[in-house]
Amino acid sequence: MLSVLDVFKIGIGPSSSHTVGPMRAARQFAMALCHEYAPTQAAYVRVELYGSLGATGKGHGSGQAVLLGLEGEEPDRVNTGQVEARIDKITRDQKILLLGQYPVRFVASEHLVYHRKSLPLHPNGMRFVAFAHDGTVLLQRDYYSVGGGFVTEGATPPSVPNPGMCPHPFRTGAELLSLCRQSDLGISDLVRANEAALRAPAQTRSLVTDIWETMQACVRAGCASEGVLPGPLRVRRRAPDLWRQLQGEASSNSVDVLAALDWVSLYALAVNEENASGGRVVTAPTNGAAGIVPAVLHYYLRFVPGASLDGVERFFFTATAIAQLYKENASLSGAEVGCQGEVGVACSMAAAALAEVQGATPEQVENAAEIGMEHNLGLTCDPVGGRVQMPCIERNSMGAVKAIHAARMALRGDGKHFVSLDQVIKTMRETGADMKTRYKETSRGGLAVNVIEC
Repeated sequence: MLSVLDVFKIGIGPSSSHTVGPMRAARQFAMALCHEYAPTQAAYVRVELYGSLGATGKGHGSGQAVLLGLEGEEPDRVNTGQVEARIDKITRDQKILLLGQYPVRFVASEHLVYHRKSLPLHPNGMRFVAFAHDGTVLLQRDYYSVGGGFVTEGATPPSVPNPGMCPHPFRTGAELLSLCRQSDLGISDLVRANEAALRAPAQTRSLVTDIWETMQACVRAGCASEGVLPGPLRVRRRAPDLWRQLQGEASSNSVDVLAALDWVSLYALAVNEENASGGRVVTAPTNGAAGIVPAVLHYYLRFVPGASLDGVERFFFTATAIAQLYKENASLSGAEVGCQGEVGVACSMAAAALAEVQGATPEQVENAAEIGMEHNLGLTCDPVGGRVQMPCIERNSMGAVKAIHAARMALRGDGKHFVSLDQVIKTMRETGADMKTRYKETSRGGLAVNVIEC
């Protein structure tokens, strides 16, 4: 079972699979090396990035992430304001301090290698090799960044809570609805009970509050930060201008029945512009789709009568249940199934959660989730220049608006619908398998080859 803390992880932009995952994997390797050998036995470390990491890792900051991870940094703790200086120092000194303590030689041009071919188990593969002073291999490990910041070592699945610990385990949407009927609980209440088996409710509430506060801080930072995003595309930040426009319209008492949608767009743009600049964000369920859940949550608190902080917690719990269904039965990885696994899943999560906090039945919640994904099926991942900027930033805005619409459609119905969430998830997985590799986070198709970068 996934916990709310597995789905919503505080990290660093611009990509959960290309930044958060590689940083975590690099740290795991450094810890294993220092545990199994005396650190002084290592002369240098080589890192090889494969598949989507190799194709777009430079634009996504994957190389920087692994260097920081080898030095012991964690995505939720690294000082985002010092990243550039840290990388410059490593490059200049040609050495890394393993776990921040043990120097080993590292020349980026020799020891950081990007491959377009993939390792066998997933498109986001990494190989770490530590060499002794005589050139022999001390330790070699393969890791896979499987989406949403989750990392596996070899064929070992990521560590998540034991299903036996949870009073209400489920693997499919049908099982989830059946549990709700049997227990007479809503989806958020059922997940709340599962979380209570992992830690004290007060601790969960505190941790969820931290997640929500990080999301809000990200929106504020995005609204305040002017200028252009990093990289050769020179994409202008739009959130500050939009924020000023909406503030002015609000103070003038002008009437625009669709103004709420502009606010939703603002929230999503602010988050994803921060993500694209390498700022502090929350995977929801990925960094590339990090703007949808906070945008819809801001909409809930600002525009839905009766909204409350308890509703925010219920929102996160419901979204967690939906994310688990996709993680269990399909994928959260753009490199594996395209952007339907990122923006599509986030839209589905947010739609279900918004319906839940507005009083929907479990059947209506499941319907909202189904609508949210059904109309994202086939969504490709084709970032221009290998950067999480175009079309990714606007795509979050569109995904947030679509989630609100899906929730409203479901709330207007009685929960009965022809296509089930499980059928849509199965279709999403099969569509991702059929999708050509060039449309799955490799920047070799779609907008990535039809938009001139400079």
